[in-house]
Amino acid sequence: MTNAITHAMACRRCLYTRRHPLGLVIDDEGICSGCRIHEEKDRLDWTAREARLRQLVAPYRSPGGGAYDCIVPVSGGADSYYVVHWVKERLGLNPLLVHYNTYYNTALGIRNLANLRIRFDCDILVQNVNPESVRRITRATLRQFGSVYWHCLAGQTVFPVQTAVRYRIPLIIWGAHQGLEQVGMFSHEHEVEMSRRYRRDHDLMGREADDLLTLFDTLTEDDIWQYRYPGDDDLDAVGVRGIYLGNFVRWDPKAQHEAMMARHAYGTAPFARTFDCYDHVDSYVYMDIHDQLKLYKHGYSRVTDHACREIRHGRLTREQGLALVRRHEQAPLQHLDLFCHWLGVDARALQFILDQHRSPDHWQQPEPGRWIFSGPSTREPATASDAGVDAGFRANDTLERGGSRAYIVVGKGYP
Repeated sequence: MTNAITHAMACRRCLYTRRHPLGLVIDDEGICSGCRIHEEKDRLDWTAREARLRQLVAPYRSPGGGAYDCIVPVSGGADSYYVVHWVKERLGLNPLLVHYNTYYNTALGIRNLANLRIRFDCDILVQNVNPESVRRITRATLRQFGSVYWHCLAGQTVFPVQTAVRYRIPLIIWGAHQGLEQVGMFSHEHEVEMSRRYRRDHDLMGREADDLLTLFDTLTEDDIWQYRYPGDDDLDAVGVRGIYLGNFVRWDPKAQHEAMMARHAYGTAPFARTFDCYDHVDSYVYMDIHDQLKLYKHGYSRVTDHACREIRHGRLTREQGLALVRRHEQAPLQHLDLFCHWLGVDARALQFILDQHRSPDHWQQPEPGRWIFSGPSTREPATASDAGVDAGFRANDTLERGGSRAYIVVGKGYP
């Protein structure tokens, strides 16, 4: 493919293309909608946005101070520390933390989660779905539409809503909206809230729990019922709403993580497949086989997301971002044997299934067992800046497995 065609499909500022799975448009100047919405971060009055946030949460404060004011979904990675910091220390709310156990836990993630609830002195509810059901669901979603993370996304987005209904706590506070941050699906000023439709169409790849039940699989009602979104009557009776902190606070994950590392001892670790060592340190799978599947299906992986974000924040040039993508994009998987052992499949059989989900837009197979990738990192020419690019991320821990072949199911408290 020629450079002219490449640039017609790709943003001139970041590395995203029109094939982004969330949907992306490129304007007449060659700039994508995600970059255009990111420009709002430099022109919005964030003091006024914070005042708007305080006004919004005020009616949800417990009058006597003895009840939970809101729900905050958390994990041992991502933006959990920063969201709880804002909710507890900046807004002065009393949150109930909720956590869906993905069963892909690293020791560092368990430590981070325990440290989180202790540092911020918060109560937490943890959902542990029957691990045999989780395994059956993962086998089904992997075969049907190439996802080993559906159950994580489904559980992480439904358990907080179920808890809001069950405990009659109407306000849920999430971090940033993925569609806004990546592709400019909305403006910050739209103040878009979490919805059943966005969850189904994007988080769950168009498949609700009931869509997994087919005549050709082994899943039953007992496997999937805990992933059902509450009905409208139940939601309306409590007045459940989910707001995104990123609509009211200037969102900058690198700066936020580094602040939480310094202030609250958030633990980070290096990955082979990206330069960002702050996100998703709680999972052996996210930056491993899940990331490989993303590359197979969409022609790009998480390192591109990280590079685009850093380009938009002005910490990398486009050329430097592309160099980091080339360096990390096809790094070998480090925890494939662990995943195979957990799922109960042979590595060669698993690879056969994975290959069924390669997109012909990005992968060609000239002969059996040989694949050629044609993503943006292979189409655009390398430059002298490819050597020695440093994105400025620093790990303070590791993801070492310590010889164990088992995922950590339930973690003990951190002393």
